Amino acid sequence: RSPWLLLAPLLSPAASQVTSPPCCLCPEGVHRFQWIRNLVPEFGISSSHIRVLSSPGEFFELMKGQIKVAKRRVVMASLYLGIGPLEQELVDCLESTLEKSLQAKFPSDLKVSILLDFTRGSRGRKNSRTMLLPLLQRFPEQVRVSLFHTPNLRGLLRLLIPERFNETIGLQHIKVYLFDDNVILSGANLSDSYFTNRQDRYVFLQDCAEIADFFTELVDAVGDVSLQLQGDDTVQMVDGMVHPYKGDRAAYCKAANKRVMDVIHSARMRQQMLHAQTFHSDSLLTQEEVAAAGDRRPAPDTWIYPLIQMKPFEIQIDEIVTKTLLTEAERGARVFLTTGYFNLTQAYMDLVLGTRAEYQILLASPEVNGFFGAKGVAGAIPAAYVHIERQFYSEVCSLGQQERIQLQEYWRRGWTFHAKGLWLYLAGSSLPCLTLIGSPNFGYRSVHRDLEAQIAIVTESRALQQQLHQVG
Repeated sequence: RSPWLLLAPLLSPAASQVTSPPCCLCPEGVHRFQWIRNLVPEFGISSSHIRVLSSPGEFFELMKGQIKVAKRRVVMASLYLGIGPLEQELVDCLESTLEKSLQAKFPSDLKVSILLDFTRGSRGRKNSRTMLLPLLQRFPEQVRVSLFHTPNLRGLLRLLIPERFNETIGLQHIKVYLFDDNVILSGANLSDSYFTNRQDRYVFLQDCAEIADFFTELVDAVGDVSLQLQGDDTVQMVDGMVHPYKGDRAAYCKAANKRVMDVIHSARMRQQMLHAQTFHSDSLLTQEEVAAAGDRRPAPDTWIYPLIQMKPFEIQIDEIVTKTLLTEAERGARVFLTTGYFNLTQAYMDLVLGTRAEYQILLASPEVNGFFGAKGVAGAIPAAYVHIERQFYSEVCSLGQQERIQLQEYWRRGWTFHAKGLWLYLAGSSLPCLTLIGSPNFGYRSVHRDLEAQIAIVTESRALQQQLHQVG
């Protein structure tokens, strides 16, 4: 097997050889996806503000660089922060930037907010919490560390499940890295392998204030219903908030639903008003004024839709959008789907098997599964995924669908594979006009147990479509 250095779209011809039209020239084009704005805020931006990253090293260096120049806010949401020297580099960057903010001639109001999972971030004597304690102790007014604890892990279950397995009940799985008005959406965690040899996907949104505001508010909302790390390594809830595993579960979930949905609804209303104001003001401009305004603010050719999935709180937006995209993929369309852990929900499997679009599904080979070679029960996980994969492919073959649905494995010596996402190529197009990128794996846990966030990027920019086709 030859190594595949990047992701699923590389299985197609290189973009430079494309002769058929991009999706924006197909009937209806990108406008067929505007129904998504009925569920979530729609952010129209210029594709020049989007850069697709291709490697763990690029991701790591960009994060460090962004932390160093941040002036107002650093917001980082991840499953956990590792404990190695590369992770310490990130913490040192944060410390240095916070220090500079205090020493500046005009001290800035830089705030750092970090959201991690409680169970994963508390595992072991040295852990995510101990890595971040020095920042909390030194900059208590500027640093916030929130640790989400699933409401489903409580009572006797919480006492009996071993530390390494308690995270199977539910996690904070969102991965967002935000610096002032710049945002990285990814599936990568803050751990050394994700900075070196664990292939993932990453998209960098530059100077996108409204999108940065939305994800800041989202992380704040989840943070408000999470345990707050204190300088002495204890945790406590925000005043007035129901405790996730000691308090009433229904009351906690209801409060969390309201807190998160308020963010989504208010952002959606803001964007609708902004769109209406822009449309109204543009309609009053003369031709010369339109040309001058165009120099300052490029017209949107790309639309970003944040998709949130938090089934414990009865928030299922990502699931609704993903199902609809799979349902409406017509004959002649192509869908590339990749996941590091192949465990599609039955609903997603049924849609893949029952629709008419062509599917190419890229999976981790057992050797590049992150659990390959692990001790104990975890070491059997790659074989379990292979079993699920074979069961699915057996069903594909029994239905005579092997020409329409193809499964392929990613393999690269010395690397592991953690990428997930979807690319949609409309009928008659050799470039994708839509991609999903973020934390969901399309599996049972992503849909039913964990907190997830990704974005749908819909674009009519041929240059961005080529980036997505070539890199991810």
